[in-house]
Amino acid sequence: MPPRARKRAKAGYMISAVAELYKLHPQTLRLYERVGLLKPSRSEGNTRLYTDSDLERLDVILTLARDMGVNLAGIEIILNMREKMVEMERQMTEFATVVQQELSRVASMRSQDKEPRHAIVRAAPRLSRTS
Repeated sequence: MPPRARKRAKAGYMISAVAELYKLHPQTLRLYERVGLLKPSRSEGNTRLYTDSDLERLDVILTLARDMGVNLAGIEIILNMREKMVEMERQMTEFATVVQQELSRVASMRSQDKEPRHAIVRAAPRLSRTS
């Protein structure tokens, strides 16, 4: 498959198809783009192309607007908070991985060497008491 055809197949759906699929007027989709809720890509001819991730985002927008009565400003705030939460979750997962790796490294060092070498103050070995 030539690179151009692969790119086009991945690009997405035209505004008319999305409007029909979601029972929306195309102007509603343009409004969502104008206020920054959706950011469809553009073809070489400047046609809006909606990807699967755009459609997933549109599902959330429509659920908030239609089912929950949230206005556009509220939708924007909720979507921004969702994105921040996803990013925080990614960072926490990355942090937990680093901590786990460090704990494993320290545990393996301790199992290999009974005397800690990186102590602030080196402790003298304990002498056994014999009475």
